[in-house]
Amino acid sequence: MKFSTRATYGLRAIINLAKHFNESNLALSVIAMEEAISLKYLETLFANLKKAGLVKSIKGAGGGYKLAKPARQITVYEIINALEGKMSLFHCLDKLGKVYCKKNCTCSATMALVKIQELIMKTLKNLRLSKLL
Repeated sequence: MKFSTRATYGLRAIINLAKHFNESNLALSVIAMEEAISLKYLETLFANLKKAGLVKSIKGAGGGYKLAKPARQITVYEIINALEGKMSLFHCLDKLGKVYCKKNCTCSATMALVKIQELIMKTLKNLRLSKLL
């Protein structure tokens, strides 16, 4: 399993932001410099995180970004979902865990794939951003 750079860079950036939760707003240019991520790419990632309600932007002097809620209330699943979209970990499973394959769902791995996907999703939903700080 491999997440794209959207998930990996997005996680790095939001962890950085979470570390500054009690401070003033943080400019994306600061995160870009500290994490060695392109500012333009971060702008795209943060647009998705903002749309998902995970971060908020403050305009004007002293503006920047803040978490929209405390890190203990944000799950890794929410972050990855905002950045990657609904996830399906195996090519023959849809986002709801339904199986679509050429073997008409009689593949010997079907139950294992469904269980693996369920466990990974459960782990991501139970892992809080605060645990990554």
